[in-house]
Amino acid sequence: METTTTTSVQNSTKVATKWALILVVTAIVLTYAIQFANLDPNSPIKYLTYIPFIAFLLLAQKEYKDQLGGYISFGDAFSAGFRYAVFSGLMMAVFIYLYLSILSPGILDKAMETQRAAMADKGMASDQVDKAMDIAKKWGPLIGAFGAAIAYAIFGAIIGLIGAAIFKKERSPYDVANDAIDPTQTTV
Repeated sequence: METTTTTSVQNSTKVATKWALILVVTAIVLTYAIQFANLDPNSPIKYLTYIPFIAFLLLAQKEYKDQLGGYISFGDAFSAGFRYAVFSGLMMAVFIYLYLSILSPGILDKAMETQRAAMADKGMASDQVDKAMDIAKKWGPLIGAFGAAIAYAIFGAIIGLIGAAIFKKERSPYDVANDAIDPTQTTV
């Protein structure tokens, strides 16, 4: 009787996706909490959203390390963190696009009026200001979504490198020898 053993190869994509979904739900709650509390989105309160992003990235790396038996290479830890950042960025891009174009278009209009006043204060001609506002009205949600996706990936790469350095724990040759399976023994 031949016995085959299969080992489950862990993939960081599942862990990264789980934590990215948790981040998006958290970000949606924070976004609407800030909106309903009538807080200025340009105040320092906007930096509050960085805390869950960083925490969930580190938790994704930690969970992946735990799935691998407590050992993880720098590359695997970085991969888990970067995948989380990319997935978060893509999901947040979808949310930002929907938020600015459908769910709360008044937020974009308010930001555009603030920008219009800033341009007028700088002495820009009214036709230049109007042209800039037309472009912002047409492309604002798409530019915001694209910018978020890129920013999340870059910021996540930086934090992912730091997290990978923290969580890295390679197997020693002693650990590898102890974990080796004796090929003469069969399990049923």
